[in-house]
Amino acid sequence: MDFNLKKLTSDAGVFFTRAVQFTEERLGSAEKTELDAHLENLIARADCTKNWTEKIFRQTEVLLQPNPIDHTGARIEEFFYEKLDKKIPSRTTNGELLGQYMLDAAKDFGPGTPYGSTLITVGEYQSRLGGAEREFLQTSAINFLTPLRNFLEGDWRTISKERRLLENRRLDLDICKARVKKAKQAEAKAAAEPDFQETRPRNYVLSASASAQSSGGWDSWDLEDSKESANVMDQRKLWSEEVDKAEQELRVAQTEFDRQAEVTRLLLEGISSTHVNHLRCLHEFVEAQATYYAQCHQYMQDLQKELSRYPNSFASNANPSTSATCPSPVSSATLPGVSPPCLASTSTPGIARDPSGPLKILDVQQPSTGHRKAKVLYDYDAHDTSELSLLADELITVYTVPGMDPDWLVGERGNQKGKVPVTYLELLS
Repeated sequence: MDFNLKKLTSDAGVFFTRAVQFTEERLGSAEKTELDAHLENLIARADCTKNWTEKIFRQTEVLLQPNPIDHTGARIEEFFYEKLDKKIPSRTTNGELLGQYMLDAAKDFGPGTPYGSTLITVGEYQSRLGGAEREFLQTSAINFLTPLRNFLEGDWRTISKERRLLENRRLDLDICKARVKKAKQAEAKAAAEPDFQETRPRNYVLSASASAQSSGGWDSWDLEDSKESANVMDQRKLWSEEVDKAEQELRVAQTEFDRQAEVTRLLLEGISSTHVNHLRCLHEFVEAQATYYAQCHQYMQDLQKELSRYPNSFASNANPSTSATCPSPVSSATLPGVSPPCLASTSTPGIARDPSGPLKILDVQQPSTGHRKAKVLYDYDAHDTSELSLLADELITVYTVPGMDPDWLVGERGNQKGKVPVTYLELLS
């Protein structure tokens, strides 16, 4: 108990001394040892790395795991599982949940009905999309989020601890420097003080000598003089010893500071390796994203092909005034990057057909006026010989013929000719 109390008292004294030194440095009344420029640059680079890594980590976590978060940014669900020391269960994605709802609805509506069978098909593909999303989340968490978290919770904590220790060593060094400076000033002041004999006035010496001769007190006068001289010599010796002690403490403090500065420098230089590791993780994250979006694109293409095989059983019940609900070519052109638009109610979901029957393309002649150029917005695969397949960003010539469905135009590209959907085009002036 005595040992702990002494240690606690000693630590409190050191803390107070450091606090005084730090405050005086802030106020400009004490000198501060500056770190070398290389170490300062390493510290600034490390701080920048920590700040941006933390921001990227938090935002990526929000992107991949949009669960409710508390004020610290940690997900509540993971927090509870971590405290309970249990493995986090595999969560159902929104796509998988939507697919399951569609499959359950199809059972109630009847899988043999057009709506029920379509729900089954769409629900299966939604489940596949959800599975691809779950795989993407898991891969990104392992290859990208985990290395960033390990840096913030591991390497950076070690660096921060060593930097705090370096700051304490610097404060101790500056305290020792201040002690040496004060001790030398006191020693110089003591050395500059004259001896007791030199400070006495001449008339005092003569009167003291006459008094001593008349009273026979030379012995007492010499004793007093010797004591004063001894006090002056003791003070000089005391300050000399104090200077030696302060200089010894300064050498020890300088050694500890240099050693800690070297340790901190080596840790900070490891930030370069951290950047290399995070660069590799970033490539893996982008690769996972590319794979995920490619899977989604392929699933949606397959789904569209599946839906094209179903008859348009709802076309007969559709209201003619609302059968075409898709945006015009102009509105589609003003939204770059959007998915290919759907068209009016047709035999193929999302693609309008000419109700008058197959168009005899060979009999159609390009009019002398009324034709114009058009830019293709999205890829389009022809569904029969009367249609023209399109490639995004290509230019074709389009025109209309009497009696043709207004959602379609006749398109020409070289010697090829066929119907093309209007909403896949941007008409040029």
